[in-house]
Amino acid sequence: MNQEPLGRREEIIDPSTITRWHLTQLLEQPKDGIDEDEERSPFPWRNDLNSKIALWRGNIVKLSIHAITHSTNESIKDDNPTTHELFVSGGRGLVKEVREDIRVCKTGEAKLTKGHSLPARYVIHTVGPRYNVKYVTAAESALYSCYRATLQLCKEANIRSIGFGPIHTLRRNFPPENGAHIAIRTVRRFLEKHLDDLDLVVFCCNDETYEVYKKVLPLYFPRNSQEEEEAIDVLPIDIGNEDGEPVIKDRQIRILDKPIFAAYKAENDDFEQTIDLNKAFEQSQVIDVGHHPFAEMEDDPDIIKTKHLMSRKNSKEVKNMEIRRRYERLLKRAKSEDLTDIAALHCLYRTGIDRMGRPVVVFIGRNFPALSADPEKTLLYLIRVLDPVVDNDYVVVYFHTNTTGNNQPAMAYLKTVYSLLDNRYKKNLKHFYIIHPTWWSKLATWFFTTFAASDIKDKVESMKGVQFLFTKISPDQIDIPQFVQDHDIRVNGARYVVPDPDNPEGL
Repeated sequence: MNQEPLGRREEIIDPSTITRWHLTQLLEQPKDGIDEDEERSPFPWRNDLNSKIALWRGNIVKLSIHAITHSTNESIKDDNPTTHELFVSGGRGLVKEVREDIRVCKTGEAKLTKGHSLPARYVIHTVGPRYNVKYVTAAESALYSCYRATLQLCKEANIRSIGFGPIHTLRRNFPPENGAHIAIRTVRRFLEKHLDDLDLVVFCCNDETYEVYKKVLPLYFPRNSQEEEEAIDVLPIDIGNEDGEPVIKDRQIRILDKPIFAAYKAENDDFEQTIDLNKAFEQSQVIDVGHHPFAEMEDDPDIIKTKHLMSRKNSKEVKNMEIRRRYERLLKRAKSEDLTDIAALHCLYRTGIDRMGRPVVVFIGRNFPALSADPEKTLLYLIRVLDPVVDNDYVVVYFHTNTTGNNQPAMAYLKTVYSLLDNRYKKNLKHFYIIHPTWWSKLATWFFTTFAASDIKDKVESMKGVQFLFTKISPDQIDIPQFVQDHDIRVNGARYVVPDPDNPEGL
């Protein structure tokens, strides 16, 4: 009689032993009444969803489940411990199927194989993106595609339970928390639409990722009304579209603005991307003449103009209120979250006052690691530093000294940050001094202030040396790093004369 090696069966994890998410906290009854003015979470508390989720710390290769994910590279032979153990446990059958039937997998795709000797019945191989701050949107969209494609494979192959290991990896420089938001959000949106297609989704973590998932999971799968309310202030600005996919609003194609489609959509609440063009066109032609705008008597032109102006005013007020609410949520997070890693960079800080008595904020370009810094934490730290001073006039000094491409954030990120800051930042900024500019920085500044930040264009001033800055701010009122001063001496000399703006010829 053949026997299994001692201890082998004990290593296999039955998913029935993993606690479901809805059982990890005592439930609370929903509120009797709902305040119509109260802000609602886009991810409300739902126990039917929570009962299909589990957070588990362990080795995904040992999980006895319908399918597990395998985060790998394009050739499906990534050099890491999990991949090595997966193929050793899966045996020659798994190796052969990958080598002969799959061979390659592109970033954002997902490929299905049998599990062979693994406890899991199937393996879904997928390739996560490399992360670069300059191409954040592309990386996030590719990561979303990985999770969405994996879930779609489950639906097509009738896979009822799946173990998700983090597809976003530090090996590819993807920030763990950013990736967790996309992973959990995508699963949430999928379950909202296809609840009956999955019985269990296990987020499989190791010691490094468990605490991250434990922090992010309640934002998208709150377990009571308190967690749902608290999530409103902590959720990121971009929560994706109805499928959880990251969205760039400026690039959305506004098909629904076309009159043919507008009539069709008004009659169909479940309007999606796929429409019957013939039907839409027919409906656009069959219009009740009595209700057609050309058949109606026009109001007095002055009344029409007044209504239009009031409509624009109300729309602007609503927009400003939304911007303010969004900023208040960011400010609350900026005051409560741990941002010591950003503060330790010493790239942004308050110093003294200028010669007009206005507070000065300094940004050191060389100290900012744009390619590796967490963009969301950077924004929160910016708000933490500037919020106390922007109620009144203030000045910003940016030292461009010795910066490289590694220190320069993407233009898209700068535009996003600028749009999230409320009007006080732009209105009360009196001067933005750029010290030691380069030809490239001047071009980038012109482009940004022309097309994204025209309201501060006249406030930006470039200065080729520190001595020029001292005409605006006393030396004892600004903390300047030594490398900036050394560079200034090399470029401009130990002593150089700053022209008097009122007497440029020295007369």
